[in-house]
Amino acid sequence: MEYKVLEGNLTVDRSLYELINEEILPITTISKELFWKNFENIIEELTPENKALLKKRDAFQTLIDSWHINNKYDENSLTEYKNFLKQIAYLVDEKEDFKVETSNVDEEIKLQAGPQLVVPVKNARFALNAANARWGSLYDALYGTNVISTDGKLAITKEYNETRGKAVVDYAKEHLDTVAPLKKGSHKDARSYKIVDNKLEIVLENITTTLEDDLKLVAYEGEKENPTAIVFKNNNLHVIVEFDKDNFIGKLDISGVKDIVVEAAVSTIMDCEDSIAAVDAQDKVEVYRNWFGLMKGDLEDSFEKGGKTVTRKLNSDRKYKTLDDKELTLHGRSLLFIRNVGHLMTNPAILDKEGNEVFEGIMDCMITTLAAIPDLTNKNEKKNSRTKSMYIVKPKMHGPEEVAFAVKLFEKVEKALNLPKNTIKIGIMDEERRTTINLKECIRQATKRVVFINTGFLDRTGDEIHTSMLAGAMTPKTKMKSETWIKAYETWNVDIGLECGLQGFSQIGKGMWAMPDEMAKMMDEKISHPKSGANTAWVPSPTAATLHSIHYHKVDVFSIQNELKGKRRASVDELLTIPLLKETLSKETIKNEIDNNCQSILGYVVRWIDAGVGCSKVPDINNVALMEDRATLRISSQHLANWIEHKITSKEEVLESLKQMAKVVDKQNENDSSYINIAPSYDGYAFKAACALIFEGKEQASGYTEPLLHKYRREYKAKTI
Repeated sequence: MEYKVLEGNLTVDRSLYELINEEILPITTISKELFWKNFENIIEELTPENKALLKKRDAFQTLIDSWHINNKYDENSLTEYKNFLKQIAYLVDEKEDFKVETSNVDEEIKLQAGPQLVVPVKNARFALNAANARWGSLYDALYGTNVISTDGKLAITKEYNETRGKAVVDYAKEHLDTVAPLKKGSHKDARSYKIVDNKLEIVLENITTTLEDDLKLVAYEGEKENPTAIVFKNNNLHVIVEFDKDNFIGKLDISGVKDIVVEAAVSTIMDCEDSIAAVDAQDKVEVYRNWFGLMKGDLEDSFEKGGKTVTRKLNSDRKYKTLDDKELTLHGRSLLFIRNVGHLMTNPAILDKEGNEVFEGIMDCMITTLAAIPDLTNKNEKKNSRTKSMYIVKPKMHGPEEVAFAVKLFEKVEKALNLPKNTIKIGIMDEERRTTINLKECIRQATKRVVFINTGFLDRTGDEIHTSMLAGAMTPKTKMKSETWIKAYETWNVDIGLECGLQGFSQIGKGMWAMPDEMAKMMDEKISHPKSGANTAWVPSPTAATLHSIHYHKVDVFSIQNELKGKRRASVDELLTIPLLKETLSKETIKNEIDNNCQSILGYVVRWIDAGVGCSKVPDINNVALMEDRATLRISSQHLANWIEHKITSKEEVLESLKQMAKVVDKQNENDSSYINIAPSYDGYAFKAACALIFEGKEQASGYTEPLLHKYRREYKAKTI
């Protein structure tokens, strides 16, 4: 790294220094001198508080470990355990009821329930694809996935398969029957559409009919007698039917429909955290520059595809005519959040006056907010927020004090950058045990800023295992989702969110669908998220967002939320029920669990360490592609550490499994020309990292994987890059 010493006491990597001084600051009204002076003051003031919060985490863990050493945890001791947690202030008392008061919130958060993407902002192409996934072709999503069977005559072939295409059209038009049902018949039988007296007239084979609800039609394109598009609105989501009888699809459709375009990824989280590998200034500059481009609206990325150079840009807004011939503008892009890192990590991109790495969470907040100023001041044509708000998702916070610290950081950054108070909104990731059981008090700390709470099963499980490491051996990972605490956790999050008045102010979200190639299964199962009262849920791709949007037309989430208001369907006792192993496992079951965890860890870590890829489709032991990120790594490594601790297995057995699974992972990556085999040497940085994550897992802060991943990735880069 190449450093430049500033006028003050900060030492900054030259590439980051130049990005801020030469690219970002010039399009703001903030001087270089004032920015760096204010930044240094924030670092100096908040670093001791940040350190104190981390020490408190460690202190709690020491006390909980001691309790488990001296007490046997079971259902008979749960009350005693809960009282202990209250005595040490790990579990705090709930205060009086309150309602959040967040203002200037965009309608995608307040009024629309729909899919949410999470994408590594370090990858410009992925970031652009996600931002543009606000609108998706339902025909394309259905044709290219297994939602429509791929067997026999319905197979996906090199040339267009008309039989498959007909099945796609039938499925999509059945969806139209949900979105905008006809008084008689089905959209599948429609022969033509036109607008007469501001009502949609649909000609079927023997009759002419209209919509059950004329208000479902909100706009059109072309001429009313012969529209090129009609726009429906259902459950606050738009669906656009496009007509073109000259199009090769439209030619085959009796009514000339060429596509059905749906409002899909209503919002997207641009991720600086779990889905990226950013360990130094070089990586952080990529992250910040891409975010800056998104906030200016001019981010582009060019790549080779089919022998041609393709340039990806942000989509423009969509414009249509209302029934009274006024202009209707539909936002062309997903509403973007930015997920900063948590309170734990530091980064060498900036050193403080004592030569220590600054906390990365403080750095992220200051620089990503600075980079958002073009959007906050409406200097860009392709706007993100129309309410001049910035949305930061803050992960891995433990309890109310840590939420309060994030709010304090936001306040100081706003003041430093001359932004109105409460410009920066907060998304609270409910993924740590101390946050879950104190969720109401966590939200209380951010009553004027909160726009998002979200359950994250994998990180939450990792923290559950680490916190209760000495309580006993944990149930197999494959059985964790049926445990008492996880069922309570998923309902508790919704109930507390509604109790605190989040409806109409904030998203209540659910976690990721982890199998990006299993869309048929997703369509069967993920409808449970809107049915639970969650107004958003994570999906792994634009295609998945397009398909998952169907669920939000079938389910009126806000009606379900109204039914759930005033209910608490879970208790703190259930949340504190530790998922301990209750049965004796066979040797085969134990080996399968160990092999599965080891293969998952190696498959992910080898890409993280050797290629700097923080999130990707990684084949599991059965060659099923799963989306893996640091959250999945945390649970796998902590689970093995727990089983070693309680002698379900041994270090030697796990090491042997790692070596066996290394050969499996090597085989799975044999077609990657840049891949370096793990076996038979077992001495690469990736293998060392995998071993450390497991065998040092008990000692890792909260069971987090970042410290070890960063260590070995930096060592790899120092030697090879």
